[in-house]
Amino acid sequence: MMTLREARPGMKVKIIALAPSELKQRLMSLGLIKDTVVEVLRPAPLGDPMAIALRSYKLSLRLEDAEKIEVRVAE
Repeated sequence: MMTLREARPGMKVKIIALAPSELKQRLMSLGLIKDTVVEVLRPAPLGDPMAIALRSYKLSLRLEDAEKIEVRVAE
């Protein structure tokens, strides 16, 4: 298993779980829920945040928050 932070640009990954945190509910309300496929787009010029695409929109996510999302490579 790996975290979303470890995923590289161009990868499509499926969310397995979100670690308990203060942001868990907020991340879930943004659509980051179990079995959602996410495409990693690119990091910001200085590396943080990262851009991801899910469902029908794009989202910037801090690396600190991406580290709390467990994923695996989508099939």
